[in-house]
Amino acid sequence: MDTRRLFRISATALVAAGLLLSGCSSDSASGAGTGAGSTADPAALKKFYGQKLAWRSCGVTGFECAKMKAPLDYTKPDGTEISLAVARKKATGPGTRLGSLQVNPGGPGGSAVGYLQAYAGIGYPAPVRARYDMVAIDPRGVADSEPVECLTGKEMDAYTQVDQTPDDQGEETLLTASFKKFAAGCEKRSATILPHVSTVDAARDMDVFRAALGDKKLTYVGASYGTFLGATYAELFPKHTGRLVLDGAMDPSLPARELNRDQTAGFETAFASFAADCVKQTDCPLGTKSVADVGVRMKAFFNTLDAKPVATGESRPLTESLATTGVIAAMYDESAWPQLREALTTAMAGDGSALLTLADSYYERDSDGSYANLMFANSAVNCLDLPPAFSGPAEVTEALPSFEEASPVFGEGLAWASLNCAYWPTKATGTAHRIEAKGAAPIVVVGTTRDPATPYKWAVSLADQLSSGTLLTYDGDGHTAYGRGSDCIDTAINTYILEGTPPKPATKCS
Repeated sequence: MDTRRLFRISATALVAAGLLLSGCSSDSASGAGTGAGSTADPAALKKFYGQKLAWRSCGVTGFECAKMKAPLDYTKPDGTEISLAVARKKATGPGTRLGSLQVNPGGPGGSAVGYLQAYAGIGYPAPVRARYDMVAIDPRGVADSEPVECLTGKEMDAYTQVDQTPDDQGEETLLTASFKKFAAGCEKRSATILPHVSTVDAARDMDVFRAALGDKKLTYVGASYGTFLGATYAELFPKHTGRLVLDGAMDPSLPARELNRDQTAGFETAFASFAADCVKQTDCPLGTKSVADVGVRMKAFFNTLDAKPVATGESRPLTESLATTGVIAAMYDESAWPQLREALTTAMAGDGSALLTLADSYYERDSDGSYANLMFANSAVNCLDLPPAFSGPAEVTEALPSFEEASPVFGEGLAWASLNCAYWPTKATGTAHRIEAKGAAPIVVVGTTRDPATPYKWAVSLADQLSSGTLLTYDGDGHTAYGRGSDCIDTAINTYILEGTPPKPATKCS
């Protein structure tokens, strides 16, 4: 897999854990914060904060779209401008309109506009949609907002098949060469935007969008990486922070290696939950003796594919790396477990097409062989937000035991996948640090106890860091909690969004 900070929350949106850029909190009379090292004159940003959005129909019933201007570099607001895609669906009523509710599904690299149109704008609870304009902005570098581009479809096909558990020096060289080719492709095709897609930049764009919408404060629901984006916003603009829900939370205080290792453990926790369910089913292809037995057989199947990929009915066989991606894709939502059992059954019988389909959905590969820019933006943001987890193969080799201890099933592959940022052409501008966001309104942080992608302890940590954080716990499986079937979670969040009353401390739902 390309990076371990990429996750799926539904059929309509990919989300990922992101990393934190250092910054300082400040607001100005013009509404433009100047933190994170910015030296911009707030007056120079007024043309962006005061812009009027030209809303138009965008082909999806009930939704309007527009383009929003922002500076490429916030330290040079009179320089090059970029165009960012935004969308909205107006409040339906009844009830008094409360303003706009920005949503972000995560990634980094997930299209917030796509998520709004496919899910949030039609699937969020009716009372919320009645009182709020549902709005979204594609972060810079993503989808229709100056997208980062790196590889062609055929090049991505080759990239996703590279062996990420190298057995010898030759395979190690091929893996590092693939990371270098990916990075070089991004630099060749996206050199202008590449240094300016940090999470701090995206948070500043969110504040410009807030002002252009006419909202005095930001109301926001962010999932997975979207929680890091929301927390960063609160740090930069505490006076503009309204009702924020951070679901499937990141821990911005952790360096990249520790984040990746924690996430590796999270996938092992989720797989153990899948395994415990699998052994109870009559169609479990990984044995029925014990959870440990399922893990051993899963790793053994990966090893079999490493030696001899399985046919899929097309030119791309099911390799170990693609199979691992397919299994991980199914860890985000327990409703995908039956599909995974079936896909594993057919793959073990010699037909890898179903497991390849799961991997393709994870990578957002279309049937025509083209890819969305999700993976490109994901690496671009992550590699800018934090220094790389590893500087080279020797450090990965040294760290392998700790990753394999975190996950006997996925540890080796996820450790090597964490090497991708070592060869990135743009130097990281951020560092890991605690986010306190002093002066911000109450912020609700949601954690799921068996979340594969954003381990529960990250939510505990972020809620503790935030000066106004309140932890809401979902005791369950899957990635994120809001809108996934818990009336307790949904009621607590809806009450907060609609009435401004956060849940009581230590509230736990199932």
